[in-house]
Amino acid sequence: MDAASRQESASSPADHHHRAFRPILGIILPIFIRYRYRLALGFAALVGVDILQLIIPRLLKRAVDALAAGNATQSGLLTVSFFIILVAVGGAILRFCWRYLIIGFSRLLELDLRNRIFAHVLQMDRSFFDGRTTGDIMAHSSNDLQSVQMACGIGLVSAVDALVMSCAAIGFMIHINLQLTLIALLPMPFLAVCTRVLTGRLHHRFNIVQEQFSLLTEFVRSTLVSMRLVKAYTMENLQKKNFEQLGKKYAHSNVRVAVINGLLFPVASLVGNLGMLLVLYFGGRLAVAGTITLGDFVAFVTYLYMLVWPMMAIGWVANLAQRGLTSLGRIQALVSTAALLPENDIGRMIVKSAPSFNVQHLTFSYPSTVHPALRDVTLQLYPGVYGITGRTGSGKSTLCKIFVRMYPVPDDCLFYNNSDVNILPLNDLRAQIAYVGQEPVLFSETVAANIAFGRSGASPDEIEAAAKSAAIHDDIMQFPRGYETRIGERGVKLSGGQKQRLALARALLSNRQVLIIDDALAALDVETEHKVLSAIGKTAHNKLMIIVSQRIKILSETDEIIILEEGRIAARGGHDYLLRHNEFYGIMNDKQSRESSKE
Repeated sequence: MDAASRQESASSPADHHHRAFRPILGIILPIFIRYRYRLALGFAALVGVDILQLIIPRLLKRAVDALAAGNATQSGLLTVSFFIILVAVGGAILRFCWRYLIIGFSRLLELDLRNRIFAHVLQMDRSFFDGRTTGDIMAHSSNDLQSVQMACGIGLVSAVDALVMSCAAIGFMIHINLQLTLIALLPMPFLAVCTRVLTGRLHHRFNIVQEQFSLLTEFVRSTLVSMRLVKAYTMENLQKKNFEQLGKKYAHSNVRVAVINGLLFPVASLVGNLGMLLVLYFGGRLAVAGTITLGDFVAFVTYLYMLVWPMMAIGWVANLAQRGLTSLGRIQALVSTAALLPENDIGRMIVKSAPSFNVQHLTFSYPSTVHPALRDVTLQLYPGVYGITGRTGSGKSTLCKIFVRMYPVPDDCLFYNNSDVNILPLNDLRAQIAYVGQEPVLFSETVAANIAFGRSGASPDEIEAAAKSAAIHDDIMQFPRGYETRIGERGVKLSGGQKQRLALARALLSNRQVLIIDDALAALDVETEHKVLSAIGKTAHNKLMIIVSQRIKILSETDEIIILEEGRIAARGGHDYLLRHNEFYGIMNDKQSRESSKE
């Protein structure tokens, strides 16, 4: 073992713990620095409140000693009362200030973290979403953020307040009587041990709670999205049963966290009350013996009463801190995940010319899979209309996703306009391509907003022209409010064919150099399909269009057809050529011809 290894092995667990939390705290440290003046004023107001609270026992001591000595006067007592009221009013004003400044800061921190999470998620590639559920990401933006906000808001306030109040109260108690102070603090080590043990378990249990919340959220989301399917298969009872089971697990995990919380507060209260009991016994004896005055005894009890809150706050602050650190660690793991396709804003500019793709010996495998989805593909595509077909799983959709840059590829394997895609700005390249996938992605917005999603400044006339090209205009005009009709989540109010044509209208409106239609015409009837293809053909001048389909009718109207088999290019050519020279294409044509004849 070398010296570095020995040093690493010899480092204490505390060192490992500190290094583990350093990157986690690094997420929020810049936010603290940005709002440092706001925090400084807030904590100054908080310390001011504590100082004013500590003055009141001194005023009470003066009044009690005067009453005990028999020299108290009405004016003197009124003066003490006036100062107590003045201190209370000042404390109320300062309390409002620190709440506004510090709790307000925690909300600003929550806002910054939420924006960072959302911006990071938008930058991530397809591989990121393949490995995470929507419910998990939503949990980071809801439960986790709330825990961090609580820890950096009221949790931080309670920690500072408890520290200042404890030190000041103990200082005043020592000033009154050192021996009595030591007696009052005898139960404190017991509280420290219990807090350390319980909070260590709290971290693990709260992490389980957050994971259960993610599962519950994802289940609800997927059920709501698939509600029509659930009802079609009469699976309501099964879904309800599964939801109840997830809810019971989530509730059980929360109960286990509540057990820790239920022990922290009683233990802190017990320690505080034991200290009070010791002070009442031993302090009372000192007051009777005349070692301390009656006013000192009242002031000491008041300070000890103030010390009970910090003792109880230890458990609460530890709870909030553990929850916050656990959630912050989950957020840190999310935002520190690097995209396999990072943004390349300083790459080579795209040459403005006729669009083309050049694929050279491309072999591609999905992350965490063994067998390649594409094997040694070599292909050149230039302006024109290309059809891609093949058996299920042959790599058709994978090739389209590669063109759209959803997944990374090795250098010198994929070129756009004779430039390696890995040296081109990612956003600039994607801005050249319009993609219509197998499952149309629609938003719970108006028809017009869905069509104009890829081109925000489009005029109503341009939107209508795109809808006519996609053969969806007549359907839209039959909706209650035409183009201003809201289509519901994921286009729930539309049929399958309407969804596909609406997504196609969006792609056509974007007017990009490359149009990729990945089996997105399957739900259209023959007549509508012919209208759509005719409209696409009119816009195909000097553009590159790729249509993935299993329909011979669609493929026969393309300039060239590419057949994939097990990730390889098995054949390519025109419709008539493939009928004569490719068995798979001939069989597919004969089958569809027979089905058409029967219809």
